[in-house]
Amino acid sequence: MSTYFQPPKYPATDFTSMTTGDEPLPVVVVGAGPVGMGVALGLAQRGIAVTVLESADQVSFGSRAICISRHSLEVAARLGVGPELEKIVLPWVGGRSYYRDQEVLHFQMPHSEHDVRGPMVNVSQSEIEQIMTEALLAHPLITLHWSARVVGVARTGREVTLDIDTAFGARTLRACWVVAADGGRSRMRELAGLRLQGNSYEGSYVIADIHWESKLPAERMVWFDPPSNPGSTIIMHQQPRDIWRIDYQLDASDDAELETQEQRIRDRITRHLEWLESDVPWTLEWHGFYRAHALALESFTHDRILFAGDAAHLVPIFGVRGLNSGMEDAETLAWQLAAVVHGTADEVLLQAYSTERRGAWQQNIDNAGKSTLIMSPGSHGYRTTRDAVLALATTRPEFAHLINPRQSSATHAHLSPLTWPVAQGTTGVLPGDPMEDRRVRVVTTSGTVESSLNEVRGTGFAVLGFGLDAAAADVIAAHAAALAMALSPESVRAIVVPPAGVEVDPVTDLTVLDDGDGVLSRALGASEGELFVIRPDGLVLCRFRDVSLLGQIHGHLRSATAPTSGVVPAHTEAGATPEELVRENVWMGLSEALDQADETDREGFLIRLAMLLGSQSARREFEEALAAASAVSSKVRHSASKHSVVDA
Repeated sequence: MSTYFQPPKYPATDFTSMTTGDEPLPVVVVGAGPVGMGVALGLAQRGIAVTVLESADQVSFGSRAICISRHSLEVAARLGVGPELEKIVLPWVGGRSYYRDQEVLHFQMPHSEHDVRGPMVNVSQSEIEQIMTEALLAHPLITLHWSARVVGVARTGREVTLDIDTAFGARTLRACWVVAADGGRSRMRELAGLRLQGNSYEGSYVIADIHWESKLPAERMVWFDPPSNPGSTIIMHQQPRDIWRIDYQLDASDDAELETQEQRIRDRITRHLEWLESDVPWTLEWHGFYRAHALALESFTHDRILFAGDAAHLVPIFGVRGLNSGMEDAETLAWQLAAVVHGTADEVLLQAYSTERRGAWQQNIDNAGKSTLIMSPGSHGYRTTRDAVLALATTRPEFAHLINPRQSSATHAHLSPLTWPVAQGTTGVLPGDPMEDRRVRVVTTSGTVESSLNEVRGTGFAVLGFGLDAAAADVIAAHAAALAMALSPESVRAIVVPPAGVEVDPVTDLTVLDDGDGVLSRALGASEGELFVIRPDGLVLCRFRDVSLLGQIHGHLRSATAPTSGVVPAHTEAGATPEELVRENVWMGLSEALDQADETDREGFLIRLAMLLGSQSARREFEEALAAASAVSSKVRHSASKHSVVDA
């Protein structure tokens, strides 16, 4: 019996049209996907009434996005839906890639004993949306209208008027602010006369969910040019309750309309599962079709209409950044829009939202773009080098890192107008960096208890100080209380880590952490006397030693500025060695050069390049390189002959 999630349907909602005499609604969110509902939950958490419009009569059907990052789970926890979500997810930590029938990569995502959650979990987007829907329906400040489609938008002064098509006829709503979170085919974007800019990649993929009681491990598995479907790329992921996602690439010569027919999909999947020597029965539950895009609006803020998620930007699916980046959008927009609505910040703060999240989109496509060039190369140069990398990786494992999917991780905001500069030479977690959740020990009157940084800092701002005695801790608590009054209803928590051997009594407005082993301070690169101010969305706002600077934070947040003294935090490529960066530059540079070479002179170009590089190498190095390339060539020919037998 299938365990595939079937979302319930909801009756169409009727509501009264608003007139010019009515007080406009504080915020209307268009689109009840994860991003729109995340914004609604974040605003309601801060005391703001929200109306959500959804054109459908249920949450989305089909798994769609399935890979949820550690950071997105942290966001879900802060939005209040984390516990329910984490009950149903399937954790995983790595994956394997194969070239034909040989493994060429086995990767593990970063994870340490101090992390509260694993690096990634799988669960269908449909089920995430259902959990969030139930949270919305239960919240007294949120009104959710089903089967309500926006068909017209008018912007007048300090409000937006929405014309809405419902099952009960035309309706009108007026709002001070509108959040457009209605997906990649955003009607709001169209009505506002806006277009996404950027690139679309060649290559089409069919996606399918099957119910299959397989014993294969819960890891990301990819086959390039598998014997089951020569020339294609196949991706497999397990979801909860024996549901499996299978993605496979169509050839450029394939008829997409024909290949997306159900029987053709069944045939392709059958061939692959039989090649895996599986005789376990399976059922096709859902299927779809996609292409990779790297597109975004120039600005996510347009007067009183704010765009988020796929309505604002599209990223290639490789590395699972779509939903995960959308959850970051939701949390950042929620606290910044709430500050504007409550009057604790000027409207210019929303320009910071646009700057930050468009910058995050650029970070995502920089990484996802590299993954896409491996998974779905769109030119002769990148196809040629991709195949060469795969072949080399069968005997030279140092090339395997180029195949790594570069899984989604939290983005930074180093270039945000909100991010404070730091002193030259500062290392560790910098302003603009995400402050990841970690296990911590909290000092109580009855001893220490295990907790997490995310839990102790709450859903608002936090001031985290290191090496502070009781007197300094009292000063920090007083500043945090003053900041909380200025930012109300946003919370501000004071957290201190005393020096080794110094006792600080925990009180109502002060959390004390026991870091006697120095694990937390070393992880953050903190020294005695340093303060970290953490934003509601988990990013570090500033880091300094001068306690009096805490009094300047509200003024800078109000005007969406930061001090000018110091240096802008610099982002470095995490985990990449100098040797890996060299190979990456060679791969991308050679790909571009091949694409620029005359079609009739590609072999000549490669020979000239080899002779130039060979003449710069020692004789022994050159002979070793020739031997290695020759060995790979022989192996590829042997593998190709095996394929021809299978195909026959």
